[in-house]
Amino acid sequence: MFTTDQRTAKIARIAACPPALRRAVKDLTDEQLDTPYRDGGWTVRQVVHHLADSHANAYLRCRWVAAEENTTIKTYDQDVWANFSDMKMPLEPSLTMLDGLHERWAFFLSSLSGAMWTKRAHHPERGEISLEDLLEIYSEHGASHIRQITDLRARQGW
Repeated sequence: MFTTDQRTAKIARIAACPPALRRAVKDLTDEQLDTPYRDGGWTVRQVVHHLADSHANAYLRCRWVAAEENTTIKTYDQDVWANFSDMKMPLEPSLTMLDGLHERWAFFLSSLSGAMWTKRAHHPERGEISLEDLLEIYSEHGASHIRQITDLRARQGW
């Protein structure tokens, strides 16, 4: 179980994701946005839209775990989602979505009492998972994808 300070730091990482993502994609051209971050990987554009999809799901997962007893987490095939036509849109709708979503998500997480963090759910792919486990996963998730983008920029000299 995390200490209050550890939880606060992880929530702060979630809150910091949207501005860090905006910095990571600032001034990229459409050609650069449509460049995969690695061979066979998603494009930068797909990564940004994936973050909006993934974190919307994560926020709702956190709320369901907090609100329900022994809920089941709904999964989705992120690779199928990454190939829907809306993944070719400009970034701003997803960036704007992430701004508001992360503000609400961080506020919600910060408001939870200590006992809430041990509430559990069933994840079809991971098994039993707690609200604290979700915090651990998603406090790193955004930062990991942002590193993919910034590492690509560094390699390409953008």
